[in-house]
Amino acid sequence: MPDPTKLATHLATFPSILVGYSGGVDSSLVAVLARRVLGRERAVAAMAVSPSFPAVQREQALAVAREFDLALVQVATHELDDPGYVANAPSRCYFCKTELWRSLAKVAQERGMAVVVDGTNLDDTHEHRPGLRAAAEHRVRSPLAEAGYTKADVRREARALGLPMWDAPAAPCLSSRILYGLSVTPARLRQVEAGEALLRAIGVRGDLRVRHRGEEARIEVAVSEFSRIRAHRDEIAREFLSLGFQRVALDLGGYRRGSLLSPNGRDVELLAART
Repeated sequence: MPDPTKLATHLATFPSILVGYSGGVDSSLVAVLARRVLGRERAVAAMAVSPSFPAVQREQALAVAREFDLALVQVATHELDDPGYVANAPSRCYFCKTELWRSLAKVAQERGMAVVVDGTNLDDTHEHRPGLRAAAEHRVRSPLAEAGYTKADVRREARALGLPMWDAPAAPCLSSRILYGLSVTPARLRQVEAGEALLRAIGVRGDLRVRHRGEEARIEVAVSEFSRIRAHRDEIAREFLSLGFQRVALDLGGYRRGSLLSPNGRDVELLAART
C-alpha cells in the first residue's frame, strides 16, 4: 500500500469535515481524499447551487460524486439577493462567499461536522481573491494550502487518483465574466453560459471566457484556438446576436486571468455587430 500523501496525512487530523465542493480539481481532490481517509460518514461534500453555477459543471460534479462515492448534499444559495453581490464591484466574490459559507456552516452544524473546508491552494493565496476574507471570517479551513500544495501539486495528485478533471481549465462562477460595475442578473448569467456552451460545442479547447461587457461579448481563448473561432465566425455571430448581444469580438491578447481588472485597451477583432 503506498505511503499517504501530505494531504492525506493532514486530512486524517480532522475529526470530520464538510467540503465546499464545486467539482473543480481543487475541491474534488479534497473531497475524494477526505472520503478515503475519513470515511463516508465523516467527510461530506456540499455543493452550492445557484444561477451563477453552470449547469454543465454541476453535472460534472455530480458524476464525480457518483464515481467516487461521495456523501453529497446540494445547497441552494441566494447571492443574487445581496445588493453587494449584484452591484458587481471588484469585491463581488466576498459577498458570494459570505453567502456560501454562511449556508454551509448551517449544514455542517445540522450534520454534526466539526470543520468546514474549501479548495484554496497555495497559489490562490497570492492572487486577487476577496472571497478569502469571507472564508477567514467564517473560520473555513484550507487543507491544500495548509499542506503546502500548489496548483501543480493538486493536478499531479488528482491525476494519480484518477480524477477525470485533473487537467481541466479553471472554471470560476459565471459572474466572474461580467464587467465590474455592470450588475449581475440571471439574464446576463444565462447569456454567458449559453455563449460559452456554444464555443465548447464547436470544439474550443483549453481556457475560455465570454466576457460580458454590456452590449458586447468579448471572447477570450488561447491564441492557438483563434483559427477555430474564425472558421465558425458566421455561427458565432448568429448565435451570440440571438442571445441579445449587440457586438461580438475576439480578444487578440488571448485568454488571461484577471482581465476584468486590466485596462480596456486590448486589441480586438470584430466578429459581428448588429446593424
